[in-house]
Amino acid sequence: ILCNMILSYRYRVKDATTAKHLRALAMRVNTAWGRCRHEQAVVSGHYDPSGPNLRWPSHYDLVKHFTGHSKACELHSDTIARVAATFVQSRDTHKKNPKRRGRKSLGWVPFVKRAVKIENDTVTYMGRVYRFWKSRQLGGPIKTGCFVQDACGRWYVSFQCEVAETATCGSGTIALDLGCKDLATGSDGRTIENHRWFSKHENALAVAQRSRNRKRTRAIHAKIANSRKHHLHVVSRNLVKEFENIVVGDVNAKAIAKTRLAKSSLDASWSMFRNMLRYKCQKAGARYEEVSERYSTRACNTCGSLSGPKGVSMLGIRRWICGDCGADHDRDINAALNILAGTERRPPVVGIHVL
Repeated sequence: ILCNMILSYRYRVKDATTAKHLRALAMRVNTAWGRCRHEQAVVSGHYDPSGPNLRWPSHYDLVKHFTGHSKACELHSDTIARVAATFVQSRDTHKKNPKRRGRKSLGWVPFVKRAVKIENDTVTYMGRVYRFWKSRQLGGPIKTGCFVQDACGRWYVSFQCEVAETATCGSGTIALDLGCKDLATGSDGRTIENHRWFSKHENALAVAQRSRNRKRTRAIHAKIANSRKHHLHVVSRNLVKEFENIVVGDVNAKAIAKTRLAKSSLDASWSMFRNMLRYKCQKAGARYEEVSERYSTRACNTCGSLSGPKGVSMLGIRRWICGDCGADHDRDINAALNILAGTERRPPVVGIHVL
């Protein structure tokens, strides 16, 4: 069943002459954020484990503090409401007062549709016109948006649009085994290259850091992130165009990032890749599924015996022969076929006594 979804469309702002105005707006947003933190701190200061506690201020309570003062804050009233809503959402998610937004924080100016006027490649906010490079058309009506700043100081305008799902996916099914040597290996034998963007620019980054050139360091980090994101967008889009069902292993990227494989796993960016596949499958009417990959490397996809290599010490073994049925396996393709089966491989239970 096709339905609507919210997608973000981001465009680079022509900020040669308008960046100073966006920075001023961002500082006012930070001031409003600080006021929300103050109200939260006042309530939290009354907490006593042995006594009655006050409830946390809601979105409505925070907005009330700014009623009639939006002109003095030099912000649109809807922007202040969006700041309060984001503050409440962050506070309720993390169960604590959100961090302070100061001078070194990246710029952020939220707005809603009625607060701006959009014509072709311009957006008008509080009487000032901001031009942007309109690289593609919006996919649907705008709900909300914001001006955001990246680490290099460049400004972007982002629109959250309601987009209708369309059945534009292909046919067939594929399972993907995520890895470090290759970004992913498919159950049909295909491999998706891992370009190792960080490793390619690691030497240049080291030179910039040793010379304490912060501007150059930020530019290299931005280039790495943009190259990686572009590659993942292309790969995920091609997979959705070709297949109707996509199955991926539920590898714990956060846990692996704490091991000696951290640099390789973070450079591959498995979580970003899965997120892209997830929402693109939803938009194209395809089916996306994450299944347990437990024992997928060790289990023989022919007979199911756990005769394959296991542990970090045996990661170098890329091909192995099943000791029970004699099948010759490529480690990654075998894992992808086990993921495609969608069943959790468990070792046989032995030594259970009859009660």
